[in-house]
Amino acid sequence: MAQPVTSLLKAGGQTPTPTSADPLGRETPSGTVLGFLKAAEDGNYKAAADYLQMAAARCQSQGADLAEKLKVLMDRTFVGGLRRLSTSPEGNPEYGTSNDQTIGIFSYGDGELPVVLVRVGDPNSGKIWLFSSETLSKVPELYDNVKAHQVENKLPQSLVRNVFLGMPLWQWLALCAAVPFALAIGWAVVLLLAIPRMLWLKFRNRPNLHSYSRMSTPLLVCFSALAHRIIAAYLGLPLLQRLYYYRIIGVVISIGFFWFLLRTSSLTMQRLRTHAISAGRTGTGSLMVLGERLVKVLLLIAAVLATLGILGFNLTTVLAGLGIGGIAIAFAAQKTLENLFGGVSVLADEVIRVGDFCRFGDRVGTVEDISLRSTRIRTLERTELSIPNGSLATMNIENFTRRDKFLFNPTLAIRGETSADQLRYLLAEVRRMLYEHPKVESDSARIRLAGFDKGALSLEIFSYIITREQAEFSAICEDVWLRMMEIVENSGSGFAGPSQIVHFSRDSGLDKEKAEAAEHQVQQWRDQHQLPFPDFAPADKSAFRGSIVYPPPESAIGKNERLP
Repeated sequence: MAQPVTSLLKAGGQTPTPTSADPLGRETPSGTVLGFLKAAEDGNYKAAADYLQMAAARCQSQGADLAEKLKVLMDRTFVGGLRRLSTSPEGNPEYGTSNDQTIGIFSYGDGELPVVLVRVGDPNSGKIWLFSSETLSKVPELYDNVKAHQVENKLPQSLVRNVFLGMPLWQWLALCAAVPFALAIGWAVVLLLAIPRMLWLKFRNRPNLHSYSRMSTPLLVCFSALAHRIIAAYLGLPLLQRLYYYRIIGVVISIGFFWFLLRTSSLTMQRLRTHAISAGRTGTGSLMVLGERLVKVLLLIAAVLATLGILGFNLTTVLAGLGIGGIAIAFAAQKTLENLFGGVSVLADEVIRVGDFCRFGDRVGTVEDISLRSTRIRTLERTELSIPNGSLATMNIENFTRRDKFLFNPTLAIRGETSADQLRYLLAEVRRMLYEHPKVESDSARIRLAGFDKGALSLEIFSYIITREQAEFSAICEDVWLRMMEIVENSGSGFAGPSQIVHFSRDSGLDKEKAEAAEHQVQQWRDQHQLPFPDFAPADKSAFRGSIVYPPPESAIGKNERLP
């Protein structure tokens, strides 16, 4: 706390001037005031008298005594901010001219006395600032008035005379004793603020989710620090120590305030994310996760800048340095920024969401997390794949989770010796089965003779299976394939092998009875003018729709239950 005056000048709110030619640093108003306080705090009142506008003879005889009284008045009755003192030799135009500056007032009872600095010429140091003789003329009278009302007169002299870091022991004890009172006041304020919220929740019949309890700790820090500062204002701390104390308490309040903002932003983002996911906007919910992280980073930067400002650093210089450094960092971190904006664009467009099953290039996996830099994928091999967001934004992504139905597009190879009517029967029955199946989209379902292929008849099926789940799709495909096998068998034909088949004596070839039955059925359709080619009649298709029971009644999972 007993830092040099030069460090205080550098920490001031204005740009510091070059090193002063005056060894006492009196070329600026700030240098004069802080130099006087530092010399007086060290007990060197003879040196402190050099900051007063007095004749040389009077300074030798009365300077030290007057400096001591002025120090008491500065500590007890001075009202003004040391940080606003000008560090320019010309002073601050808002507080006077280039030859006189009103830096504050001495407040006593119902009266006020301006504290004025004047700029005078010195044969050795040139133009310097001193406490004006007009202000000094009122110091003795005002000192006697303040001395008579000092609380130290009623305290043990051991607590008054013993000084630690520029402050009497009684003031240190008072500051420590004020801590529990400040905490009690802060806690009471926090509880009072909770009452309107509790009444509102009770009025709306909403449950108390205890979210306010997460805010109570930072609020307690803020209000307790404010209460302690109010109590400390009545203790009459020395001016320099008061400056240090205000800076420390300001940092504590700043920490509590930004801590509260972090908790509030986190809770708000979580609620918005939950609301978005419950409304079906999973992409927006994922974007909230990224937004929460960005808000936290911005709040931390703001907290650091606020703390530096409270400690007295020149934020103009800091921000200028950040601007120049930001440009350099932007060039050096192009990939990082590319990944950041890539992640934002991916989430904003809702290309993928956390939990989606997608294909990324030649890799397939489930999205587990979308962070500021990369997106993490859990592959089918259960390994974790990390893809930079910049690359992800330019990558072709196939999202399987967004699929509303599955394409079922096989080609059946039927034995080439199958007769035309057998084939008509087979096509009609498969087409009917597709129309009847409740899990097959009947509007787009079709089967056609596609051609001849090496002794086999190629039948192409095009249909969509109505499901979003891969496991259920496999089960439905199995059911459709089994039904088609029965139809092919009932037609008296069979599936063609992948190569030419040589029939031995045990191979009876096509089933003649079933072939005749299939041809007889086709002939009946002809006679009744119901031949379902090129397709069934629209009325028949409507009647077929959903007439197959799936899963079948004999299934172990029961009727009308979804497959896992």
